[in-house]
Amino acid sequence: MVDNNKKITRRKFLQIGGSALVGTLFIGVAGRKLWQMLAHPETLFYDTARVKAADVAQQRADFVSPYRRTFAFEAPADIEAMTVADGDILLVAANQVYVYGMGGALKDSFPVPSDVRDITVYDSHIYLLFPTRVEVYDMNGNMHHTWEACSDNSDYCAFTVFEGGVFVTDAQNKNICKYHLDGTLDRFIDSPAGFVVPSYSFGITHVGNAVFCSNPGRHAVEQYSVAGDFVASFGKSGAAWGEFSGCCNPVHLTPAPGGELLISEKGIPRVSCYSIDGSFRSVLLDDKALGGGHVAYDVRAAGDKLIVCGGHKVSVFEYNPQKAANTLCGTCDVECPLKVLQG
Repeated sequence: MVDNNKKITRRKFLQIGGSALVGTLFIGVAGRKLWQMLAHPETLFYDTARVKAADVAQQRADFVSPYRRTFAFEAPADIEAMTVADGDILLVAANQVYVYGMGGALKDSFPVPSDVRDITVYDSHIYLLFPTRVEVYDMNGNMHHTWEACSDNSDYCAFTVFEGGVFVTDAQNKNICKYHLDGTLDRFIDSPAGFVVPSYSFGITHVGNAVFCSNPGRHAVEQYSVAGDFVASFGKSGAAWGEFSGCCNPVHLTPAPGGELLISEKGIPRVSCYSIDGSFRSVLLDDKALGGGHVAYDVRAAGDKLIVCGGHKVSVFEYNPQKAANTLCGTCDVECPLKVLQG
């Protein structure tokens, strides 16, 4: 008999790197070797040919986060998607959109269909992404309009919405679909390197009119113009800070209020800050600060706070000048609202 409490969906399996494990089975990895990979995830998620596991462990042990968790609250169920807007935190869990204040007080909720992949707010409307469609609601939860995916076999993963349009990553077709705000298709966007998407790690965001998406199988972040033309890419495979490890990273991308990019990784999860030209700034939160596990944590910046979701928990982090004093973040000269000194 199957224990339903221990069942895992294909999406959740792939989120923790399941495709890499399946691949090792297909190429004949011995059972003992596979067990070692599972027991010691750093051998799976880091390039140990370049950096020994002991060096990785020391790097992690020496890390000090410049941020501290100030409080946390729990959603009614595992969080499927999250965003922040106008001083509120919007969560999707158990077929509901929940609206919380920054202090964790529930302000509103309304029902939505199952299998939400992403949520965002633009122009006083809530956009929800599903595997094969987009739905748009007003802020009271009333349906405004919806449109279907332009391909029967689409498997939408993430999206970003702004005046330039709606950019949606498609994990099945391995491209980006660009829509006008009314839902009409503008164009398909293909990576010049080819998108490699072994799992649901196909994140996308925008900073101004620049669109940034992950190319997870290539351990890269790619930049596109508002017209959908390729501009540049950055990233490389490796274990060191500023590199992307495992079968498929990075996962989540989101803008920082100072014009930087925040990037969340899975495997041994962490949240790092990069300039939009790809220069590594610093790691902000490591797996210990985040709460452990192997799934990437969704993160948003809201003024001087970092909002982080994992499982059914929402955590709020603030800059800690004492802890940050000797960190890369603390010595960075970028003017950043996230570094406001807390009283």
